[in-house]
Amino acid sequence: MAAEVGHKAPDFTLVNTDLKAVGLKDFAGKNVVLAFYPAAFTGVCQKELCTFRDALNDFVGANTAVVGVSVDSPFANKEFAAKNGLSFPLLSDITRETIGKYDVVFNDLAGVKGFTVAKRTVFVIDKNGTIRYRWTAPEPTVEPNYAEVTAAVKKLG
Repeated sequence: MAAEVGHKAPDFTLVNTDLKAVGLKDFAGKNVVLAFYPAAFTGVCQKELCTFRDALNDFVGANTAVVGVSVDSPFANKEFAAKNGLSFPLLSDITRETIGKYDVVFNDLAGVKGFTVAKRTVFVIDKNGTIRYRWTAPEPTVEPNYAEVTAAVKKLG
């Protein structure tokens, strides 16, 4: 099953920065902005997640949780969150299983053979678990259209 608009979002359980298991089901009854990012401590990822941080009140007001997912370790994600004042969950897909389920696998980042990360991709998932929006960067340095993401959340009511 593909992670496409109109389909049910694939379930997952990953560890957060406190090494606690967090799954998509933990956000039941809320809309979710699920942001896959290639690597903590890189400029574009930092800009993207800080932009979501700055818009957090708008999302919370729309009954929407923001969740970041990367293949980084929970320790790197914890430091990344602390350095950037990120209060939403950053989850570690260290097995790379979830990026596979969501079809957002990016091989050989920065030309490093075998360095498999998440493609920069944003999903908006409604409170019933259905994907209502999907955007994938054509290449890792491209940021999402934040107004488009916000509009997709607002459409959910």
